[in-house]
Amino acid sequence: MPGLDPDWQGAGVLVAYSAAVILASVFGGLLPDWIRLTHNKMQLLISFVGGIMLGIAIFHMIPHALVASGGAIDRQDVERVAWGVMLGLLATFFLLRFFQFHQHGPGDFGFQGEEGSEPAHLCSEHTHPSHSHAHGQQSTGKTRWVFVLVGLGLHTLMDGVAMASGVVAESGHHHGIGIPGLGIFLAVLLHKPLDAVSITSLMKPSTTPNQRLLVNVGFALMCPVGAFLFWFGAGLGNEWASSFATWGLAFSAGVFLCISLSDLLPEMEFHSHNRIPLSIALLAGILAAYAIGILEGEDAHGTNASESTSHDDGHVHDHSGHNHD
Repeated sequence: MPGLDPDWQGAGVLVAYSAAVILASVFGGLLPDWIRLTHNKMQLLISFVGGIMLGIAIFHMIPHALVASGGAIDRQDVERVAWGVMLGLLATFFLLRFFQFHQHGPGDFGFQGEEGSEPAHLCSEHTHPSHSHAHGQQSTGKTRWVFVLVGLGLHTLMDGVAMASGVVAESGHHHGIGIPGLGIFLAVLLHKPLDAVSITSLMKPSTTPNQRLLVNVGFALMCPVGAFLFWFGAGLGNEWASSFATWGLAFSAGVFLCISLSDLLPEMEFHSHNRIPLSIALLAGILAAYAIGILEGEDAHGTNASESTSHDDGHVHDHSGHNHD
């Protein structure tokens, strides 16, 4: 976006992204009141979105994190990104373990049956027992949806950090039609309705439509809150911005990897009868994530090798290591 100050450009893009995510999240949360969701279509969508998140984490977020600090990439930069990815993955893993919030399975959308005395998930061709990790504690009614809301709320704050870190890292590096942070935004945009529908589906048996709408809107606002908290933190200074962007992108990549795999891995156990369509949806999502780089622009990864910066010594140094008088 030539002619605009990078800070104002990034803020404008982030406002637009936040508005779109809020609308998508609220829409997703309203779906259980409007339509009956089919299990097969939901699983295909989960596979596609999981593939996008996986591809965005590997093709976009990790490379962006490596170059976000500027200059030549050294071992310290690689280790910093590796630690960021690991911390994001572990943080999400422990959120999943303690809050058990990210279960985009049929039981979370009203598809349950009985196989003997044990709850069963209904698939297109058969039923299979539900695997609960509650260790003997049955989370029902209000208790369960509150735990899901807390866990997904924290996860959504992380999604906001991911979205803002992508914008911070890429603002000012684009030419032509490039849009900063586009890939991360699309992954969050597509994933957020699935999170919202998880909450409102669980709320439906024990709450009123007005209560669900209030919770739904509050949940949708969590992503912009995380995004702008990160944005203001990154605005403390150039060095802070670089550090925030690097850690934010690396941490968010770990979050995306954990969330996508938590959706995709159960398919191998529970959905072998749909293996071909689900595999095609996964590959389509990964290819879509890779193709998003074309829309982001050729400078989306902050390729600094060809960029030059002037210093107080009167010389111009490019990041490829050559100095020119």
